[in-house]
Amino acid sequence: MARNGKLAEDLVQALERDIVTGMLQPGDRLDERGLSERFNVSRTPVREALQSLARSGLVATLPRRGTVVASITVGELIEMFEVMAELEAMCARLAARRMARVDIDRLNELSAECDALREQVDVDAYYAANVRFHEAIYAGCRNSYLERQTKIVRNRLSPYRRLQLHRPGRVEKSNNEHAEILDAIARGKADLAADLMRAHLAVQGEALNDLLAMVPRAYLEPLAS
Repeated sequence: MARNGKLAEDLVQALERDIVTGMLQPGDRLDERGLSERFNVSRTPVREALQSLARSGLVATLPRRGTVVASITVGELIEMFEVMAELEAMCARLAARRMARVDIDRLNELSAECDALREQVDVDAYYAANVRFHEAIYAGCRNSYLERQTKIVRNRLSPYRRLQLHRPGRVEKSNNEHAEILDAIARGKADLAADLMRAHLAVQGEALNDLLAMVPRAYLEPLAS
């Protein structure tokens, strides 16, 4: 049983990567038999992994179609970004109060990684560094429940957050915002860190219109049952 649990966790991570990197698109069917053969495991950990992904909202079970990669409505997308902004703001506020010097030094290193990548064409490389920066702040909040919940919502929104970075000038702006957030955390300015993080994650006005224009229709249209 323990071995199946570890296999299921590994499968969840592998399938999350496939979904958030676009290898699996909304509407793609996740067949237990096919996944079992692909990963060379029994169907039990596959079934457990799909159940875990369903709880996080990354997959859905539809009549006559089985388990598929989930789509999302425009309204849900907006609501999830609102929740994401508040969760990360809370992480930043607590991190500013609780991060040790060694943690802040590590955050500086991660910020430097983002800075080094900001002018490169490879947006995915910047996004990966961006994720590491944000996850260091999640960990720095010293609240494991908040960290887990933030990652769940982050994973659901990853395809859209990645797309945002393709907006002209967004990588440069994102990197500058990182520097401001880092400075507030390092100085222990909890409320300022929260406000800066909330603004960093906010998707509204022109930014929202740009994002919706970039999202493939398959991501936003309800799947036919």
